[in-house]
Amino acid sequence: MTDAEPHDPTSPPAPTGALDGVRVLELGSLIAGPFGARLLGDMGADVIKIEAPGRPDPLRTWGQAERDGHRFLWTVYARNKRAVTLDLRDPRGRELFLELVDTADIIVENFRPGTLERLDLGYETLRERNRGIILVRVSGYGQTGPDAGKAGYASVAEAVSGLRYLNGYPDQPPPRLALSLGDTLAGMFAAQGALAALYRRNVTGEGQVVDTALNEACVAIQESTIPDYDMGGVVRGPSGTRLAGIAPSNIYPTADGTLVVIGANQDTVFGRLCAVMGRPELATHPRYATHGARGENQDELDDLIADWTRTRDRDALIADLSAAGVVVGPINTVAEVITDPQLIARGMIVDHHDERIGAPVKGAGIVPLMCGTPGLVRSAGPATPGHHNTEVYVDLLGHDDEALEELRRDGVV
Repeated sequence: MTDAEPHDPTSPPAPTGALDGVRVLELGSLIAGPFGARLLGDMGADVIKIEAPGRPDPLRTWGQAERDGHRFLWTVYARNKRAVTLDLRDPRGRELFLELVDTADIIVENFRPGTLERLDLGYETLRERNRGIILVRVSGYGQTGPDAGKAGYASVAEAVSGLRYLNGYPDQPPPRLALSLGDTLAGMFAAQGALAALYRRNVTGEGQVVDTALNEACVAIQESTIPDYDMGGVVRGPSGTRLAGIAPSNIYPTADGTLVVIGANQDTVFGRLCAVMGRPELATHPRYATHGARGENQDELDDLIADWTRTRDRDALIADLSAAGVVVGPINTVAEVITDPQLIARGMIVDHHDERIGAPVKGAGIVPLMCGTPGLVRSAGPATPGHHNTEVYVDLLGHDDEALEELRRDGVV
């Protein structure tokens, strides 16, 4: 939504997007599973998030900023979802869940493997109720294998996958990115698997299990590290602000004390950079004329470019290089990101009406853009656990108000 079109928190928004008509049940907590379900909700799916009575998702209290006692990771990670409470350990709660399964297309869960089975809610049980149900399972190490039963967090998944080892500088302990990258990657692969399974169900009428692991998601993005080791014994390590052998592609200082990233490792782009530098001869110099030569002489080439960039103010440097077709950009903080004209023009900085504080909260827009069935931020994360209990249990499943009140008194919802 935009400032010009605020969401009216008193009326439930109509679903919109490519997945309009698809219902998702979200179990579990924290980042990986909820992020995958959020991606589906962004594309129009009706996502019903289930929290245990009295034990809300800790994500409600995550984030670094605080206002009126509230934090705001929940605002964006639970957006476009309805929230209900339900105790799956209670037989009545389990039966209510199965009634929801009857209406659903996808279940996203990120419990430790075996948890659903102990609740007698494993895939075979779910399939008996709804043979088209797609069960998306997100865990640290997957549902099978010797480590399946281990708890998994993003920080450890990034480490055991080899991803963490690639970060930082040689001969220094590898730092982590200041995000839960492994969780987010697993959530993205979970959503991708859900969509693939949804398509296949249209062909066969059958659902299936989508098994996504944090460590495997981190392995999947590592380009040629595995074949390089397999074929040449190469153990790729951290390379600081650049990639070893890819030159020039680094951060460079400017006259006003800032840094820019310049990527000019392609032959044609390197030639354009040399022209803007006033050093066209570098493009044909034997030490820099080819990709391989530039990689072998990476240090001295970086020094040559840095000597030039530090004589130029950042904005003028970026303008001149961009005009010449050289890939360049500033290293922005979030303060610059939320005012970036390109992101704003594309709808990538959007307001979420957070009912907890009665005010808009900015967050990232919906990726990717779709021209025919665009996604939309229809609502922020629901203000309270069980916010949509009546809407789901009475309006959707057809239970009466008295029955719902009894379930509430008994702690089932």
